This record gives sequence, structure tokens and C-alpha cells, in this order.
Amino acid sequence: MIESVVLWLLAILLAPFFSAIILKVKAFFGGKKGPPLLINYYTLIKLFKKGSVYSTSTTFMFKLGPIVSLCSAVTVLMFLPIAGVPPIFSFDGDIIFVLYILGLGRFFTIAAAMDTASPFEGMGAAREAYFPIICEAATFMILIFFYRLTNELNLSAYFTGENTMGLWHSAGAHLVYIVFAFFIILLTENSRVPADDPATHLELTMIHEVMVLDHSGPDLGLIELGSFCKLFFYSTIVSRLILPFGSGMAVLNFGLYVLGLVIVYAAIGVVESVIARFRMDKVPQFVLTSFALAFFATILTLEFIR
Repeated sequence: MIESVVLWLLAILLAPFFSAIILKVKAFFGGKKGPPLLINYYTLIKLFKKGSVYSTSTTFMFKLGPIVSLCSAVTVLMFLPIAGVPPIFSFDGDIIFVLYILGLGRFFTIAAAMDTASPFEGMGAAREAYFPIICEAATFMILIFFYRLTNELNLSAYFTGENTMGLWHSAGAHLVYIVFAFFIILLTENSRVPADDPATHLELTMIHEVMVLDHSGPDLGLIELGSFCKLFFYSTIVSRLILPFGSGMAVLNFGLYVLGLVIVYAAIGVVESVIARFRMDKVPQFVLTSFALAFFATILTLEFIR
């Protein structure tokens, strides 16, 4: 339990650091040096030192949104096996609980955006409510795939110890489809290119960033930290799938885990460097690709695995 708590705290502390890898990769493709790897910590410290400005049209919901957003992201990390170590909390069906917790954070982020009475933030909130619906369909299809292999509905059964390697032994090449499907979900859920562009400042084309335009100071810092933790959650799952190897040495397991995270964050940076953001009407087609891949893998599993 102590090891799980320490890894959970490390996950929260290191999430901003790994997100900076994306900036470094994008800078490399642009022929630039890029910001330091600690840039996100500097940004968070700067935001927490400032004061928050509130519009007269906002209510307590506007202040509650950033808090719930961060708490939801931090809570789901408690159910995540980090580096193959059993999580702090685990029970049968906890993956469904985790998905609802993530949905709760999204709901309060949308509610806070709507509370500003800004048409631009309302537009971003509508997009934020629409695209994850398709992601949820793909996610539940992936859960069907995992349940078919393990007869379990908890993250610990999929990503603890040698369990992930067992998935590869049972499913083989079918799991490759799941990796690509989950990576697409990662990009969409975290508002990354090509679904969204976190670096743009044009309200008409933004999804997540337009919803937090009115947040400032510590409130914006909470949202940023929550987004780092949420990206870390999805990246951990993908990294565990691509590097499922384990050994009796905890240090080696942690090293492989960190290597997997670096690969995933670097892949996100590469995607954002070589692909432009899709037109808004093309984003649903992109997200539906994840559902098609997961559905195809599940059908193959139902057919060939007994």
C-alpha cells in the first residue's frame, strides 16, 4: 500500500514534467531548442501566485469547475496500476466507476464554461460534450475486449504485474488494434492534435482551450494540473500496453514504465508535428476510427479465442 501511495504522489508530481516532452519534440521538428522540461512547473507556480478574476455573470459553479476537474483526475490515478504495481483502490467493476469519475470532471468543466454566459465558451462546451460520446462508445468496446480475455472489469486485472503480458499471450495481434484505438481516444479526450490544438488561440476552432478562457490565476492552475494528470492517466495505459514486460526487480520495472511513458509522450509530439488539426466536421470520423478498430479486434477475439 505504501508503494502504491508513493507512486500515486509521484504520478501527480511528474505529470507536468512528462507533458513538457511533447513541447520538446514539437520544438525539435520546428528546428528550435524549445522550452525547458520544467516549463510546466514554472507556469503552475506563476498561476498559483496570481489572483483570480471573476465575471459578475458567474456563480459558484464557475469556481467549482476547476476544483472538481482536478479532483476527478487525481482520483482516477488512485485506481491506476502504476508501473505494474497494484493501485491504492481496486474492486470489481472499478473501471466503470473510473469512467464516471472522468465524466464528472468533464461535466463540471462544461458547466463552468456555460456559467460564463459567453457564446464562445458555450460553443466549446457543446463540442466537448459531443466528441467524448464517441470516445465512450470506443472505450466500452475496448472494455468488452478486455472482459472477453479476463472476465474481469477492473484496471488491476489488466495492468498489474504480468497481467498485461497475459493479454498479449491471449489476444496476440488483436491487441495492436486496441493500442491504436486507445491512442486515438487519448488524443481526443485530452484535446490534442488532430482533434484539437492546445496551442491555438482562435476561439472558433478551439474545444478545450475556449472553455477555460475566463479562468485565471489559481483556477487556471488547477485546470492545467488536472489536464496533466488526465493525460498521464491515458498515457500510462498505452505505455503499459506497448511495454508489458516485467521482472522481479522493482527498479527495472519502473525504468521500463518511464521508458514507455517517454515513448507515448514523444509519439504525441510527433503526431502534433506532422499532422494538422482536422476540420471540425472531420473530427467525428477520426474518433470513430477508434471504435472501428476496437470493434474489429473484439469481433476477432470472439471468433478465434475460446
